[in-house]
Amino acid sequence: MKVVRIGGASAFMVDSITAAAQLLTADPVPDYLIFDFMAEGTIGMMARSRQAGQGGYANDIITFHIGPNLPQIVASKVKIIANAGGMNPKGCAEAIEAMLKERGVTLKVGYVEGDDILAREADLRAAGTCEMFSGEVFPEKVDSINVYLGAFPIAQALAEGADIVITGRCADSALALGPLIHEFDWGMEDWDMLAAGTLVGHLIECGCQVSGGTFTDWDQVPDWENIGYPLADVREDGSCVITKPDGTGGLVSVGTVAEQLLYEVSDPQAYIVPDVVCDFAAVKLEQIGQNRVAVSGARGYPATDSYKGVASYDIGWRATFAQIIIGMDAVAKAERQATAIIERGRRLLRGSNFGEFTRTDYDMIGAGSSYAPGRQARDVREVYMRASVDHKERQPTELFMREAFATMSAMAPGTSATISTSVTAITKLFLFLTPKRGIPVSVTVDGVASPATHHEGRRFDASSLVRPANPAATPGNVSDEAMVEVPLIQLAWARSGDKGNLFNVAVIARKAEFLAYIRAALSAERVADCYAHLVPEGSKPRVDAYDVPGFSAINFVVHDSLDGGLLVSPRADSAAKGMAQQLLELPVMVPAALAG
Repeated sequence: MKVVRIGGASAFMVDSITAAAQLLTADPVPDYLIFDFMAEGTIGMMARSRQAGQGGYANDIITFHIGPNLPQIVASKVKIIANAGGMNPKGCAEAIEAMLKERGVTLKVGYVEGDDILAREADLRAAGTCEMFSGEVFPEKVDSINVYLGAFPIAQALAEGADIVITGRCADSALALGPLIHEFDWGMEDWDMLAAGTLVGHLIECGCQVSGGTFTDWDQVPDWENIGYPLADVREDGSCVITKPDGTGGLVSVGTVAEQLLYEVSDPQAYIVPDVVCDFAAVKLEQIGQNRVAVSGARGYPATDSYKGVASYDIGWRATFAQIIIGMDAVAKAERQATAIIERGRRLLRGSNFGEFTRTDYDMIGAGSSYAPGRQARDVREVYMRASVDHKERQPTELFMREAFATMSAMAPGTSATISTSVTAITKLFLFLTPKRGIPVSVTVDGVASPATHHEGRRFDASSLVRPANPAATPGNVSDEAMVEVPLIQLAWARSGDKGNLFNVAVIARKAEFLAYIRAALSAERVADCYAHLVPEGSKPRVDAYDVPGFSAINFVVHDSLDGGLLVSPRADSAAKGMAQQLLELPVMVPAALAG
């Protein structure tokens, strides 16, 4: 049976420059290498790059990934798929072609256009387009507007002979699904295959997060220095084996794959991408060898009739000032210092006839500032105090930053000279849905452009899904005396991650027999209590719980909890990477015999 091997060589724009070279040493060498550069946090940066005439694309694809590895890429006939085009896929493709010509290498470069719909700004506003989560109205002025395209244009570019395919904003998983559509001739209505291929892409597009990176059992993951990047060996039926190159560090296990599988998917039975609606609830994971996990069982439903869109716009400037306070009462001293310098900044603004700061914040890193107040530490001997102020104009934030240096000699004893400062633009994202109909997509290969075909889809109704039974169960004939309390981490793996202003926390039972007790302990209400400190005092976040019986898991979605999201919030954990760590400390009652 034919097997297509795909390597996940980049999870974000500044991921390791060692990944491509490592994957090219695998035996066998991958047929494709995929590079995911377009994280949501990258969008505003790309838009500013375009406005400044600096390309608007990720030049790293040339300087760090293709360029240094070109001889091996050519010799092994590996094809490259990357969304490095950012706001300018054509410009990125032309830069790659210029580099190839300079080196005397003949490879066909293709690119996909159509995701950039900035020209439709007025139409979207006139249509009453609202933010898909909050319901906010369309912003007055934006810097970029892009839709998430699917995998079929990538497959078309490959069919037309491209060796390298560059896209702008597309679904991350489409980078792998496109080659699979091309290799296996999957059609637009092969829903189960498209869902399976999407799952492959989802597992490997985050690089080594599936091969041991950020894994709950971090102490069991060897050799971070040489952590292995993922390989997916995919069959025509959509099943795959996730592995990594021999001789590399890291770990591929049911646990590492399960954590990545639920990472940022929200509803695992309705994971919506442009080409298909995926149902992962019945997916099976099986350890079939050392660092080899078999994945099967994804199901698909017809694609929706909308694209997800994202607009970026600047809402002002932020100055962030941080320093280390050392000694007795370090937290108390740092808190007073933070409030004092912010108040001094306010007085300076009033004296300069600037308007007030639009926001001020401070936190104490090292004292548990990311945790609920009752779980924070006061008795520490050093703390990293970080204070920030926001303003609509840049000059007031620079004034604050200039004055903040005075804290070294004017305030708390033990104030170190270790200082970090930054003034940055604050970019906000506006997520929305827009009809696929009427958005033209084109594919250009070797200078020849052609329209891309795509499925216009239909409306999807999540209420039509058959939900699995809640596995929570009363312990039956187990007496209260036979029950013991253990931390969740003893029973489960967990991973969390942001998606706009919400985050996911996936909890996967280490053994299937643990699941009922975990589910009984982790009601949506209790999870909301755990994260109540993230929302205004006196309220709790809304939490949805989704059961995933295929591999004994639960996925929690915690809504309106990230203070505006990654690019807006000044919190230490604005990307929610540590939220699972907090949940893993919760106590769970289990039979003593199960607790070991």
